Amino acid sequence: MAGSAPEQEGSTNVGQKVIGVAGFKNSGKTTLVEKLVSHLTGLGYRISTVKHAHHSFDIDHEGRDSFRHRKAGATEVAVISRDRTAIIHELRAEEPPSLEMVLARLQPCDLVIVEGYKRDSHDKIEVRNLGLDHLPLAGDDPTVVAIAANGPVPDAPVPVFDRDDVAALARFIIRHMSLLNRD
Repeated sequence: MAGSAPEQEGSTNVGQKVIGVAGFKNSGKTTLVEKLVSHLTGLGYRISTVKHAHHSFDIDHEGRDSFRHRKAGATEVAVISRDRTAIIHELRAEEPPSLEMVLARLQPCDLVIVEGYKRDSHDKIEVRNLGLDHLPLAGDDPTVVAIAANGPVPDAPVPVFDRDDVAALARFIIRHMSLLNRD
């Protein structure tokens, strides 16, 4: 694409540095993302997140003005307050936007942590709950750069971190993504 930044390890062509957190249901993805965001923002990094949902969801509800606007047929409804903004886009039989399209709409930040999108091409941390019987992603998926598990993973093809050792995993992410040092 003319005028776009060159691709770097762990980045996308829209210029955001992206690391994914992927795994199967009940592996601990959301808890890990929450802990990573808290830890990395505590170190001074500006973090954004993208969450892929496999189910329908709604952020506004019947009786709210924005809900009434959508029900009347508005394609997009922006809700703005002193503390936050949201833009609700009704797909109305459109395909959901690609991860690249979502990333292009985000404000610049140090790192975007993506939960889900396990088949996309960005680098990922695989989250494993060893008590569940799921096929591993690491080894078959070259975008998996580390594993966060609730126990040892013998013969792992990538570095393994204890799922609860967020500080060690954050240090790995900072190095892997070449984030500027905030110390």
